[in-house]
Amino acid sequence: MPIDYLPILVMVVVAFAFAAIALLVSAITGPRHPNPSKLAPYESGMPPFGSARRRISIKYYLTAVLFILFDIEIIFFYPWAVLFQQLKLFGLIEMGIFVIILMVGYVYIWRKGGFDWD
Repeated sequence: MPIDYLPILVMVVVAFAFAAIALLVSAITGPRHPNPSKLAPYESGMPPFGSARRRISIKYYLTAVLFILFDIEIIFFYPWAVLFQQLKLFGLIEMGIFVIILMVGYVYIWRKGGFDWD
């Protein structure tokens, strides 16, 4: 049984070796000409304003987490759509239950004001 995992182990070792060699070669052979303009912080082509340690509203993080949550839940529709004809009525009922649970969560977040932009 452990011999079945040998190809995965070889792939992981090759990936780490390739990454280490690429970083090492670029560090050894890369040009080093530091000057003040290269060492300055860079933000999308504009000089940065304010401190990097400024406070960010919790709404930003809440929106990001909600996006990821609903985005990942939508991914579950793809395998269901692929196997829809094989699953027949059972698959339809199971997906209906999943959608109901998803909608309950959506309505809960809506009622709590998770989608309000202040």
